[in-house]
Amino acid sequence: MPVNYSGTWDLVSNVNFEGYMIALGIDFATRKIASMLKPQKVIKQDGDCFVIRTFTTFRNYESSFKIGEEFQEVMTGMDNRTCQTVVTWENDKLVCVQKGKKKNRGWKHWIHGDELHLELTCEDQVCKQIYKRTL
Repeated sequence: MPVNYSGTWDLVSNVNFEGYMIALGIDFATRKIASMLKPQKVIKQDGDCFVIRTFTTFRNYESSFKIGEEFQEVMTGMDNRTCQTVVTWENDKLVCVQKGKKKNRGWKHWIHGDELHLELTCEDQVCKQIYKRTL
C-alpha cells in the first residue's frame, strides 16, 4: 500500500509560482494577491479515495478523486478552466494529468520525512512547493 497522505500541511516554500500562474493565464492583480498567500492543505485519504482541500484567506479549493478514475475538474478559484483529470500512483507519488486548453498541465505530490512536496506544471513552467505537516 502506498504512503498515507492524510493530514494538515502548511506551505513553507514556493518557487516559481509567478511563472506557473502566468502560464495559466491568471491576471496580474490575482497573481499579486496569490503570491502573498500561505495555503494550508488538508488531505483525507481512504485507500485510493482522496479529498484535498486547499485553504487561503483569499480563496479555497477542493478536489475529490479516486486513483485511476478520470473525472471532469472545474478549476474554480484557480483559472476557472475545465479539465479532464486523472490521478495515478507512481510508486509513492501521486501523479495528476489535467487535459484541457493548457498543455503539459498537472501536478505531482510526494512525502519526504515530514514534508509534502508539490510540483505544479503548466506548459513550460514548473512551480515547486513544500509543505510541513502540522502537529
